Amino acid sequence: MEIHYEIIGTILIALALVHVIFPKYFNWDTELKKLSLINRQMMTVHTFFIALVVLLMGLLCLTSSTDLVETKLGKTISLGLGIFWVVRLFVQFFGYSSKLWKSKTFETVIHILFSLLWIYFSIVFFWSALLK
Repeated sequence: MEIHYEIIGTILIALALVHVIFPKYFNWDTELKKLSLINRQMMTVHTFFIALVVLLMGLLCLTSSTDLVETKLGKTISLGLGIFWVVRLFVQFFGYSSKLWKSKTFETVIHILFSLLWIYFSIVFFWSALLK
């Protein structure tokens, strides 16, 4: 089971680092000008903190996989992470409009890839939390 935590940890760290390109990729210089100052700053600050939490989750998985699998506290943390990623999976389908990815090859591939990742994360964390 620890190998899955190490795989997830590596993926999460990569996902956290990808947040660095968001402003340029999503053209925030132009797009966010339309927003009020508070909304612009919320976008950048919240993006930073999401990336930080994802990075810390990844580091936790890489550095403490045995503890997450074998201890009561680790299983409790794993349960919380499982809940987090199941909620994220639901947001993938119900929080974003399908107009953002349907009939667009790259976006559809990304949608499917991330859906599979959230499923994988959810299964691993729940499985580990519920194992005796």
